[in-house]
Amino acid sequence: MQLEKTKKVLRQYGKFVVQQSRSRLTKGRNRRTHNATGSLYQSLEYELQQDPDTLLVAFDMNDYGAYLDQGVSGTKKKYNTPFSYTNKKPPIKSLLSWIKTKRIRFRDKKGKFTKGSYRSIAFVMQNSIYKKGIKPTLFFTKPFEQAYVKYEKDILKAFLKDAQDSLGL
Repeated sequence: MQLEKTKKVLRQYGKFVVQQSRSRLTKGRNRRTHNATGSLYQSLEYELQQDPDTLLVAFDMNDYGAYLDQGVSGTKKKYNTPFSYTNKKPPIKSLLSWIKTKRIRFRDKKGKFTKGSYRSIAFVMQNSIYKKGIKPTLFFTKPFEQAYVKYEKDILKAFLKDAQDSLGL
């Protein structure tokens, strides 16, 4: 069975999820903190995969996207997520590059920049993230669930139509 109508609807589903996820990454507070380099935004994509017995939509993104989407529980603050910091802190290298990209620096009480190094800032942030965790953004989960509700009936109708066409009904 070719399932052309089903494939068409599944492509629409995939495009919708990617478009909405990208939109959520670039709006509001997320724009400044979660889309610093645009690498996660660019990495979001879908692929329609077909085996003899299966047709599915696979989504892909940078590895850290899952942590950003579902959040990470810290040692002091907990979230409903499978990820948590227990004995390892977040990688300093990733924080350093983000801090340099965002040009984050310490300020004194008068608001003037001080001579703190990027590395010092990275250690302060590393400890803060380790304790407080990363709050879930659900930038991917919410569009995925919305798309399921939106396209559920269309996928079923397309599949039934493809089945009827293949049987010659």
